[in-house]
Amino acid sequence: MKLQTNIKPQKQPHHQIDYTSKLMLLGSCFSENIGGKFAYHKFQSEVNPFGILFHPVAIENLITRSINDDFYSEEELVHQNEIYSCFDAHSKLNALSKVQLLERLNAQLSETLHQIKSASHIIITLGTAWVYRHIATDKIVANCHKIPQKQFLKELLSVEDVVTSLESIIALVRSVNPKINFIFTVSPVRHLKDGFVENNRSKAHLLSAIHQVVEPRKQLFYFPSYEIMMDELRDYRFYNQDMIHPNDLAIDYIWETFKTVWLTEDAVEIAKKIASIQTKKTHRPFNSNSEAHQKFLGNLQLEIAQIQKELPHIKFD
Repeated sequence: MKLQTNIKPQKQPHHQIDYTSKLMLLGSCFSENIGGKFAYHKFQSEVNPFGILFHPVAIENLITRSINDDFYSEEELVHQNEIYSCFDAHSKLNALSKVQLLERLNAQLSETLHQIKSASHIIITLGTAWVYRHIATDKIVANCHKIPQKQFLKELLSVEDVVTSLESIIALVRSVNPKINFIFTVSPVRHLKDGFVENNRSKAHLLSAIHQVVEPRKQLFYFPSYEIMMDELRDYRFYNQDMIHPNDLAIDYIWETFKTVWLTEDAVEIAKKIASIQTKKTHRPFNSNSEAHQKFLGNLQLEIAQIQKELPHIKFD
């Protein structure tokens, strides 16, 4: 008896990811989840220099400002509850002083440009098409920073709005990195604070827009994270206690599918070896001075040395 529907996305035949690839991940918190997998397996990857960005306009703004060297000024900062923040960035960049926040924002803009220029693949995960417009500036923000909601208008980006934003992102990135590969996906995290119906409308807009843009012959690809969660893992046992975010098991499952689709066979084998090393590094012996443990450590160092001989850029803590 078959108790599960399987999506089975096809193996990507070209432009695959290996250990020479340089990856940049932008978008929702699901980007952080998959970015964590890349980091654990020691791929060359960077995630969200401005923190989590939920919608395409926020990602477009980050890329636009970084490519144009459009650095931030004091007038663009917000002061609330003794904290300085910026509507374009996640709260993890917040600071206690204007100077500190400006240093962080502008350093991350420069870092973003560096990552864009050097990346072989950029993975963009869209979380929502709902946005908040700051009334005083008439600007769509990336983060409201708990400022009173009366200062914002809530809007749903149309499919056309999302398509326009994605096309702008693609054109901007390719103006400085023509050969880059784009992988788009939709976050499986449900934004239920917007409402059940509203969340589905939002995801529908994102999916429809992405599929108007995707064109494998132009190195514009789609990976079905959302569909895997909704159709293969359609059970609350695959969610955290909040019943909104995928749990570790679900993230592992989606990661395994991503590996099957996007990683070269050599990269899959190297990732297995690195995962084994990572597991062994967490081993805590009963007797750290025992002959058996010293032999274990010696063998572990040989495994690490072999990996680093093949891939000198890989470092273990």
